Amino acid sequence: MTKFVEFLFDFGSPTSYLAYKQLPKIASRHGARIVWTPILLGAVFKATGNASPAMVPAKARYMNVDLARFAKRYGVVLNFNAHFPVNTLPLMRGAVAYQSTPQFDLYVNAMFDAMWAHPRNLNDEGEIAHVLHDIGVDPGDFRDRIDRPDVKEKLKANTEGAIARGVFGAPTFFVNGEMFFGQDRIDFVEEKLLP
Repeated sequence: MTKFVEFLFDFGSPTSYLAYKQLPKIASRHGARIVWTPILLGAVFKATGNASPAMVPAKARYMNVDLARFAKRYGVVLNFNAHFPVNTLPLMRGAVAYQSTPQFDLYVNAMFDAMWAHPRNLNDEGEIAHVLHDIGVDPGDFRDRIDRPDVKEKLKANTEGAIARGVFGAPTFFVNGEMFFGQDRIDFVEEKLLP
């Protein structure tokens, strides 16, 4: 029987980026399939009364140190994006729009890297177009896709569904109906995938 791990993410979350860099390896080790669920983190924060750690100065300072620790542990590049916060609405609509296409994996990797590995100003449509061009995605196709009503509704439904299930931030994982929040809980996600 196939095991599943649902991954709720937003490109604007550096902890989602760190989780993204680990989750495929974990899923592969346990024969699990990842269910990718793009959400809009700002809407989750608003609905739940939560806020980005960046909004609390002492927490932001600590979190930056902690993120660097985890990046070193995981052996991944992590650089703070000087353009943060970024309005991720078009980026997350893009994740929904390309989810059932061969471009999805390239798109997700490119957007996470452009946000947290080799930071670019993803508030700028021109910068987004450069990232898309680099992976062979037509920026015009991207714009057409993210403007489609079904794409907008799917992202909204993903986000509202997440809130209804108790999600208050990203990344969040679900394994067999059990929720785990934060990339620092990825060990528990892996334990839950054990036979």
